[in-house]
Amino acid sequence: MTGPSEAPSPPAVPAPRHPQERFEEFQRQLREQETPPSNGKRRGRGSLSARARLTALFDPGSFVELDALVTHRSSAFGLAGKRPLGDGVVTGFGRVDGRTVVAFAQDAVAFGGSLGEAHAQKIVKGMELAARIGAPVVGINDSGGARIQEGVLSLGGYGEVFHRNVLYSGVVPQISVILGPCAGGAVYSPAMTDFIIMTRETSHMFITGPEVIRAVTGEEVSMEALGGSDPHATLSGVAHLVAEDEVAALALARRLLSYLPSNNLEEPPPAPAREPPPGAAGELAGLVPVDPDRPYDVHQVIERVLDPESLLEVFPRWAPNLVTAFGRLGGIPVGVVANQASYLAGCLDIGASEKGARFVRTLDAFNVPLLTFVDVPGFLPGTQQEHGGIIRHGAKLLYAYAEATVPKLTVILRKAYGGAYVVMCSKHIGADLNLAWPQAEIAVMGAEGAVNILFRRELSEAPPGEQETLRRRLVEDYRAEYLHPYLAAERGYLDAVVDPAKTRDQLGEALTALLPKRADRPARKHGNIPL
Repeated sequence: MTGPSEAPSPPAVPAPRHPQERFEEFQRQLREQETPPSNGKRRGRGSLSARARLTALFDPGSFVELDALVTHRSSAFGLAGKRPLGDGVVTGFGRVDGRTVVAFAQDAVAFGGSLGEAHAQKIVKGMELAARIGAPVVGINDSGGARIQEGVLSLGGYGEVFHRNVLYSGVVPQISVILGPCAGGAVYSPAMTDFIIMTRETSHMFITGPEVIRAVTGEEVSMEALGGSDPHATLSGVAHLVAEDEVAALALARRLLSYLPSNNLEEPPPAPAREPPPGAAGELAGLVPVDPDRPYDVHQVIERVLDPESLLEVFPRWAPNLVTAFGRLGGIPVGVVANQASYLAGCLDIGASEKGARFVRTLDAFNVPLLTFVDVPGFLPGTQQEHGGIIRHGAKLLYAYAEATVPKLTVILRKAYGGAYVVMCSKHIGADLNLAWPQAEIAVMGAEGAVNILFRRELSEAPPGEQETLRRRLVEDYRAEYLHPYLAAERGYLDAVVDPAKTRDQLGEALTALLPKRADRPARKHGNIPL
């Protein structure tokens, strides 16, 4: 007879871990994530880890990380047992030139930086914090896209991010720095931010990649030719700025922030005023040829009016017939829009209209005064422009200028013809100060075109040997009688005709006086810009 069976021994309970041990384990895991992405080509071009990128963005020692220990909660195939701390994105806040900025950096080491539910929630929390405290948001994008294993949770995460992009648009500045791949639906968050900075050869943006395009259309295209910085900086107008490497891209983000307020309730941060070198003002008159058909580089005019070394051009290679740039005048940040006579004679076309409208609306959203230099012969003619919708696109620029309530100062350097005169921040659509140089020509069209229409009969009836002599005389008479700026000044459409050498002084005094400007608008939900 056997005795009663013995009770099984209870399982061994592991000894509790000391809190310091647990802390050190988490710190070890975080240190392991400091390794940059393993792609050899990218490492060769100076690729940084996510935290190193944030360190480069912020003032030294100011970065405070949020949600560092968050992990995903999915048990999907391929994810169970793999829970890297932070879930592929580093979020937090710090200071840029002493001002608080919220930022996130996607971490290509963890799941290729792919976006899942927890990843998206971290970004959303950061954006909501930025809105509560009135701080800009900088997003550093380096992601393989949606995390496939999490399915609709990933898609929902993108939707949550997009929603905040829209809610906080015009409330706090939003800057996207693309330092790796950005594909599919992921591109729409950067597209809704205020500025996009790309790097040469290492950043790419596209809706569908080369393999999908090849399968669907048979077209062969490389990632660089499809979505690299060059096509987006010159053709699509997606990239506002392009940097040579990651450190330079993050420095550009810092510089952009220096022209912008922290939020829409503040004014842009001033800097110490810097005077142009002696003689700069005296050079202005000689930079713009009196002959309306001769080209010149409007950058030379802008640089002699603004504070030295303050110019930061936005979209420098897209639609170069219109210059859009930040600068400072007497230390005060301003936005500059200028016709570029050296490209398409400064005509407004579809690209220039969209470029200018987007920039003007950004300035207006963040209280940055607007300075416009005008030398425009009109809208670019041709069937391509008409069929492409120049009417609709040109109306965007007109709408943006008329809608803007920031201080608006305009200088007509030379030509201001036709509807383009009205569009380029004329007195008629709300400009606060309108100046013109003595050689300015303001009319429906240039003298040659006007004479051909108004004196068609006289020219056709003149003897063949005298037609050209008569045409030249009529052109000179028309220019002397009708194209000078004093007719517009008599009607109050210009506030003054100024010596070019006095341009900076006049603008500086007016800008100081106009900074407290307030403008009432009819109550409405929002306008309906002709998109």
